[in-house]
Amino acid sequence: MDFSEFHNWVYKEYRIDLNAYKPEQLNRRIGSLMSRVGISSLADYKKLLMSNKEERDKFIDFITINVTEFFRNTELFMELEKILKEYFRLNSRIKIWSAACSIGCEPYSLAMILNEINPRINAKILATDIDMNILRRAKEGEYLPSEMKNVTENFKKKYFKDINGKFLIDTKLKSMINFKKHDLILDIYEKDFDLIVCRNVVIYFKKEIKDEIFQKFSDSLKKGGMLFVGATESIYNYKDFGLEKVSTFIYKKI
Repeated sequence: MDFSEFHNWVYKEYRIDLNAYKPEQLNRRIGSLMSRVGISSLADYKKLLMSNKEERDKFIDFITINVTEFFRNTELFMELEKILKEYFRLNSRIKIWSAACSIGCEPYSLAMILNEINPRINAKILATDIDMNILRRAKEGEYLPSEMKNVTENFKKKYFKDINGKFLIDTKLKSMINFKKHDLILDIYEKDFDLIVCRNVVIYFKKEIKDEIFQKFSDSLKKGGMLFVGATESIYNYKDFGLEKVSTFIYKKI
């Protein structure tokens, strides 16, 4: 079995399209997983994934790249907050999509920002990810001290409960967010978003897939709605997607 056959099997079995990822990076990640369990052939690794749920969950988690933190690149979130304050002068309600939300740090960061802008704000946040195990953890909203490094002491006291050394997110913030499974490559996108946040994800995809995703994001935004991407994901051809640059990593639909 070669990597192409393995990718096709993963798609058929788990509905994850590995052919959309940059092959060099992806295959290195798969090879790293195999070496961790002492397996050298893809055929044997396939057998392991079919028979061992724990290894299967590790594979899906590792491949779908669940790296996140609260207020990742804090200065960019501060810039977003300034822009949202201006946006709310013209809009009384807001619909946000946190795409590829991982364990929930990003949508909860957005909820904190919105609450700081206006505690009575009419906001709905859709938070999606391809990994159901990760989404279950996001819904719980429970975090270790090591995952709280960018959260200020004020925000810890205001938005979290310290329970036995773990931090539990405030129920009001939870109520603002709807967590849902979604595949950026294969699934239909909802419409009429004021803000879409998708950070540090599309860098792993091939250029043609990346461009398709940016176009779908643009189609899903209201006119004047914004797209916030990661600190390594400048969109150089943003005009091709009907966007204009608002800030270094924030774009607005024209």
